[in-house]
Amino acid sequence: MKKNPSILWVTAFVLGWLFDFLFWKQSFGINFALYTLLCLIGGFFVLRLNKQQPALSSLWLLPLVLFFGVVTFVRAEPLSLFLGVICTLFLMSILAMTFHGGRWFRYSLADYVSSFFKLAGSMVARPFSFNAEVKRERSKNGEVTKIINPWPIVRGILIALPIVAIFASLLASADVIFSHQLDLFVKFFRIENLPQYIFRLVYILGGAYLLAGVFLHTALQSKDEKLIGVDKPLVDPFLGFTETTVVLGSVTLLFTGFVFIQFRYIFGGQANINIEGFTYSEYARRGFGELLAVAFFSLLMILGMGAIAERENEKKRRIYSGLNVAIVVLVMIMLVSAYERLILYEAAYGFSRLRTYTHVMLVWIGLLLGAVVILEIFRYERAFASAALITSLGFAASLSILNVDGFIVRQNVNRAIQGQGLDVPYLVSLSDDSVPELVREFRSTELPGLTRDGVGAVLFCHLHSDSTRSNKDWRSFTLSGWWANARINEVKAQLERYRIIDDQWPLQILTPDSVSYNCY
Repeated sequence: MKKNPSILWVTAFVLGWLFDFLFWKQSFGINFALYTLLCLIGGFFVLRLNKQQPALSSLWLLPLVLFFGVVTFVRAEPLSLFLGVICTLFLMSILAMTFHGGRWFRYSLADYVSSFFKLAGSMVARPFSFNAEVKRERSKNGEVTKIINPWPIVRGILIALPIVAIFASLLASADVIFSHQLDLFVKFFRIENLPQYIFRLVYILGGAYLLAGVFLHTALQSKDEKLIGVDKPLVDPFLGFTETTVVLGSVTLLFTGFVFIQFRYIFGGQANINIEGFTYSEYARRGFGELLAVAFFSLLMILGMGAIAERENEKKRRIYSGLNVAIVVLVMIMLVSAYERLILYEAAYGFSRLRTYTHVMLVWIGLLLGAVVILEIFRYERAFASAALITSLGFAASLSILNVDGFIVRQNVNRAIQGQGLDVPYLVSLSDDSVPELVREFRSTELPGLTRDGVGAVLFCHLHSDSTRSNKDWRSFTLSGWWANARINEVKAQLERYRIIDDQWPLQILTPDSVSYNCY
């Protein structure tokens, strides 16, 4: 890169400008996926010109990066969108950290933390030090850097301005369309917009600087030749085996007692809800968060003990592994309890985004705990970071594949068919992802009349509130919005029988059967 640093800076600046062009005053849509692709192309272009070849295993990250990048214009549900952005940036960071070495799948938690700090440091400091190194090497080799004198250019602009202004005014008088375009051009340079232009220029240059740091880190510091804790433990074990056994044994006994006492409530379901006088809400909610906290802190305890506990011989290692496996199994049983409570709560009050997120998350936490058991049995605790990475990406991907808002529509409409009622305002609050499912339910011949009217009210609210959807800029285009617009147009004629009652707040929809629903 030192032979031709201008390519690095030009590429970084172009990507910085493209960020401003794609995202300024725009919501997330196809712009994020497009910018992700452009960053990958720009990075590989710079590295390829400098004869930098990636490790084959690093290329396996590219399909994952592209998958999560695409999520931003395929899904509109907030958490899926947020996780798509976070996972894309996270995976691109891993690609930059392990471009040459390609051993990201063997990283421990310590390796990830250390590598991210190094990447952050390179983004801040390396572009500056790189420029200094280039100047020193050119000076050492006797090369003279040509400096362009800007003053002739400035004088030429000052002379040209009045001449161009005279010709522009004459041409504007001669053609109305040219006059209109000239007015728009002049307005673009109005003095009141100067602070905005300065701000945008600053973050374009700042973004270009940080991107240059990422490219330089990828080229110079992504070999990951030595992993932390392979040859020597990060921390020498100092906790005696007796102390370790007491701690793990005590926790095992506590968890066993809890599971034994609660066993009939864990699997008793509705039959045992009123044994202690609990309502649905109290039974489902009580202890749910605490059980998740137990699972989280149990994992931290197992990881912490694994780093500091002494296990001098095979017998002690077996006892230690047995206690850890017992704790994980008991925690998994507790998660079954939490899962049962959540199902009861959903049966009583319907599905919401938070309940659906938790529903999916419990499954992935259970898989992570199962992976911990396997790793403990085979004594390959180092791979926990990879297991955690896979389950985290799996959770994010499963939300996108599931279509959370569409899933909520299906479940809540099924509850309404069974006589549980339909929460129309909540369904209206869902994103465009829900519209295709709403249309499918609305057109179903098996839907009872009252439920169908409620679903129609939801669609009419969407149609009324999203009347300006088609006016979005192409940079904010989403497949979800396009598909929702196409599907709702299929039933637009059938929705003409619905009416808006706008003489009070919240806005209400009157169905053909004279039932009114709040829109918000």
